Amino acid sequence: MNEKNPYLPYPVRLVEARFDTPDTSLRTLRVAFEDPAHAAGFAYRPGQFAELSVTGRGEAPIGIASSPTEGDELLFTVSRMGVVTTALHELSPGDRLGVRGPLGNGYPLADLAGKDIVVVAGGYAVTTLRSAMIWLLDPANRARYGRITFVYGARSPELLLYPETWRQWMGRSDVDCRVTIDNACEGWDCLVGFVPRVLKELAPSPEGAAALVCGPPAMIRFSLPVFEDLGWQPEQIFMSLENRMKCGIGICGRCNVGNRYVCKHGPVFSKAELDRLPAEY
Repeated sequence: MNEKNPYLPYPVRLVEARFDTPDTSLRTLRVAFEDPAHAAGFAYRPGQFAELSVTGRGEAPIGIASSPTEGDELLFTVSRMGVVTTALHELSPGDRLGVRGPLGNGYPLADLAGKDIVVVAGGYAVTTLRSAMIWLLDPANRARYGRITFVYGARSPELLLYPETWRQWMGRSDVDCRVTIDNACEGWDCLVGFVPRVLKELAPSPEGAAALVCGPPAMIRFSLPVFEDLGWQPEQIFMSLENRMKCGIGICGRCNVGNRYVCKHGPVFSKAELDRLPAEY
């Protein structure tokens, strides 16, 4: 974060952009810092987010989809939902925007060394889990962890983000990559079924393991009982509440769950932490 002024974004340029879905509701942006010193100062961890801003239109909190291991450029996938995100969809390569952050606490990957890791993602919420997976699989980090399992689902193939990335993971011997869609369709060559069912069939052992979970509320609601039935404890499961982000620094007070501000104490919480809070998330 900008140490001189936490409200002041770093200027960046749009390097590359692509629409990820036929309805153009999702767009992935790759941006580069204008000042190398800003890039060096933007030290983030998988699971954190940033505020993206367009002059005259405002700012919006977006999860960081790139990994720190991939270099200085940042990757964001933006869902078009309002004024700011529409403005982000309208940018062209070379246009200037702002990045304020990094914000939030990220996944506790350093604390999970030596464990098997199960990553469970649903739909658009795969963004920060892409960051975590890239970090885990980097040659500098991979040997620090045991088995790595990636379960990812969406309603249909065209809603699955980063296919070039998870297809590559399917070809690796050190990753168990399971990708699924809700209903069968012509040409689909992976799994069919809801994420909780795939998770139940996979039955990951809780022995020396941790899970990173991010997805739509329905996926989370039906996946958590699967973990519970398999003997997983709440402190082994880490969930992101990034969808509650607002200002990012605990000033506006709009992201609280009980007495916790998601932007300051999260967005990543263990299920054990969430179990102690009101069920408002």
